[in-house]
Amino acid sequence: MLELYQSEGCPHCAKVRQKLSDIGASYVIHNPRLPGGEGGDVTNEVTHDELVAGGEDQVPYLVDTEREVTMYESDDIVEYLDEHYA
Repeated sequence: MLELYQSEGCPHCAKVRQKLSDIGASYVIHNPRLPGGEGGDVTNEVTHDELVAGGEDQVPYLVDTEREVTMYESDDIVEYLDEHYA
């Protein structure tokens, strides 16, 4: 199963979502950042702990549970999806 940790409005996340759509992949989406007030984004604690378990506090973050692969960086994720799912 593919899981994508992302944020709406993030162009890097949009790039990964577009690739997932292009290849017709089924995936679960998580939004660890919710729209906040004046201070910017407010962390969604439920998914934030899962996000930082990969070692960084950034999105996009892809988890491929079938291959036991996790990765950040949109270009790396798109390349990985092309290699394994396209």
